[in-house]
Parts: sequence; C-alpha cells; structure tokens
Amino acid sequence: MSSSDIFIGETIGTAILILLGGGVCAAVTLKASKARNAGWLAIAFGWGFAVMTAAYVSGPLSGAHLNPALTVALAIKDGDWSNVPTYFAGQMLGALIGAALVWVAYYGQFLAHLTDKEIVGGPGAQATSAKAVEAQEKGAGPVLGIFSTGPEIRNVAQNLATEIIGTFVLVLAVLTQGLNDQGNGLGVLGGLITALVVVSIGLSLGGPTGYAINPARDLGPRIVHALLPLPNKGGSDWSYAWIPVVGPLAGGAIAAGVYNLAFA
Repeated sequence: MSSSDIFIGETIGTAILILLGGGVCAAVTLKASKARNAGWLAIAFGWGFAVMTAAYVSGPLSGAHLNPALTVALAIKDGDWSNVPTYFAGQMLGALIGAALVWVAYYGQFLAHLTDKEIVGGPGAQATSAKAVEAQEKGAGPVLGIFSTGPEIRNVAQNLATEIIGTFVLVLAVLTQGLNDQGNGLGVLGGLITALVVVSIGLSLGGPTGYAINPARDLGPRIVHALLPLPNKGGSDWSYAWIPVVGPLAGGAIAAGVYNLAFA
C-alpha cells in the first residue's frame, strides 16, 4: 500500500472512529439528547461498533490501524518503521476531524448543556453543582469526557497501569486473531474480533480511566476540546493528558514483545 493510501485510509477511518465513539459519549452525556443517561453499556457497545465501522471503511486502504499503539506494535513485530510517521499523521488528523464533527452534530445539545444552571451555573457564571466544582478544580470541564478520558481516582501509577493493561489486551488480541493475510493490519474477520475485544475491555477494564487504549483517540479530541468555542467548557485536564498517550504506547510495545516471544 502507498503512503497516500495509508494517510487517507487512517484519516478517514480514525475520523469515523472518533465521530461514532465520541458521538455515543455525547448522546449519553448531553442535555436534550434522546439517549441521555443510557449508561456504560451504551458507551461500551457504541465504541465497539465505532471500531468495527472504521475498520471496515479504512481496511482496504491502510489496514485500519486507527491507533498509534497498534502501529508501534506492528512495527516492532515486523521490524519495519518506514510507514509509522504516515500512520501517526493520518490518525491524529482523523481524530481532530472526528472530534470536530461530534461538536457539529451535537451543537445545540452542547449549548443547552453548558448553559444549564444545574450544570455550570449559567453563562459566564461559576459552577454551582458539587460535581462541576470538583471537575473544574481538577482541570476537567463538564463535557471533556465526551472528547477524551479521565480517571475516577487520580493515582498516576494505577491510571498508567490500567491503560497499559487494557492496550496490551487489545493489541495482543489483534496480533493473534485479527490481522489480514499480509499481517500489516486488520482483516475482515479481524474488524469484528477487534470490535468485540474493545467492548470487552470497556466493560471489564474501562471503569478506572475510561479506557483510552489509543493515544490518537484521546489526544486529538482533547486538543479539539481546548480549541472549540464552547461556553463554560472548563479545562482540558492537560496534567493527565500524557497518561492515555504513554500508557497505550507502552501496552502496545509490550504486547508486540510478548507476541514475538510466544507466538511468532
């Protein structure tokens, strides 16, 4: 596959991943959404279906990495790093586009939510609810969870370990069950398997940190949250932002090492 195919495929695929994944978070979170308060099951399955859709769309072009952690793992597995920058660039651009599209699709709901007195105290006012005050003190605004992840309990070692473990499971499952015939991305069956693994990780390991398990999935939308003209949006929690980048990259690298030792 050519560099242009990789870049286009990863951009389109990651944009779809974030649009649908961030979309289900918006649907469950935002005031005036028909799916508000649908719960964690809706989020877990929504992200799983987002992965499946994105993988099937981008697979023919780029192999549907959609995740820098998987890209690094495949580079370690095969010893070929030549296309890694192209994959990273497409993934980050796609994540930025997908997050912006979530804002467009839920524009009215964002405004209704962020001007609700029970949530933020009204336009230009200080947050009045205990939850909103606590979130602002920690640097995480009331809609940041739609864009990126955050811990329920702030413990650097635990948060980092959770992201490493979750990504390890994801990447090892892809390497052992999900690769295409060329071994450089997701196959047709692999897209479904990976989607189900993501659902499983969300249900089993998503509680502590929100399971980023993908640096682009977290960093790109966090940047968009910081840039969007949302009223009363609060902070983007940059003090936490390195964990969902470093943790997944480490988890992917460890999974590749285990694969080469045990399965290759």
